[in-house]
Amino acid sequence: MFALASILAALALLAGMLGLMELGTRWGKKRLALDPDGARAGTGAAEGAVFALLGLLIAFTFSGAAQRFDMRRDLIVAETNALGTAWLRLDLLPAAERAALQQGFRDYLDARLAAYRAMPDLEAARASLERAAGMQGEIWSRAVAACGSDGQARAMLLLPALNEMFDIASERTAATEMHAPEIVFGLLILLALGCALLAGFAMASSSTRNWTHRIAFAAVVSLTAYTIYDLEYPRRGLVRVDSFDHLLVDLRASMK
Repeated sequence: MFALASILAALALLAGMLGLMELGTRWGKKRLALDPDGARAGTGAAEGAVFALLGLLIAFTFSGAAQRFDMRRDLIVAETNALGTAWLRLDLLPAAERAALQQGFRDYLDARLAAYRAMPDLEAARASLERAAGMQGEIWSRAVAACGSDGQARAMLLLPALNEMFDIASERTAATEMHAPEIVFGLLILLALGCALLAGFAMASSSTRNWTHRIAFAAVVSLTAYTIYDLEYPRRGLVRVDSFDHLLVDLRASMK
């Protein structure tokens, strides 16, 4: 539904820009008919400023969305490495304590995977994340008890690995909530529509309507806006980050 809504919004933006270009053209022709010499006087500077602002906003929002997309992929790799390291260091523990902690690791990773597989069902995802967060305390307590008072070396190797594993899990949860403010997307849409109106006004002096340029301009801006929004929500739209989840799935399969 999110992908469908995003596509429909992009199509609505495309239609709105084409409509405003036509409106701008008609407005410009009326101005030219009333004042052929002064209708375009002084408009170039204003148009240039508005179009430059649109270009800057697109550049900054696209760059920010792409950086957050890459960050989310990097965090999947980091969590996989942290989990794998902590899992291997469980071998330092006595056999009796190791078996219970290994099962706790399996259950923890299952809960983490279930949370991201549940997207875009936010309620189910939150429930799985809360379940995994509850397991963290249990795993930590068992690890501290398993190290014991005479296992300082084991504790120095295992506990920092567990701490890093839990920290990265928190970073991933926070990363899912990091997005550009909605007002930025609203401003982007308003600027795109405003630029379409100004572009139509600038084309008023032409005796014919160049639909190729009109459609190309509206389509490029609409497609760019759609891509930016899709990058911001990479588990809900067509641009996906969950292809990297296979790293965690492979790690889970190796936890024999």
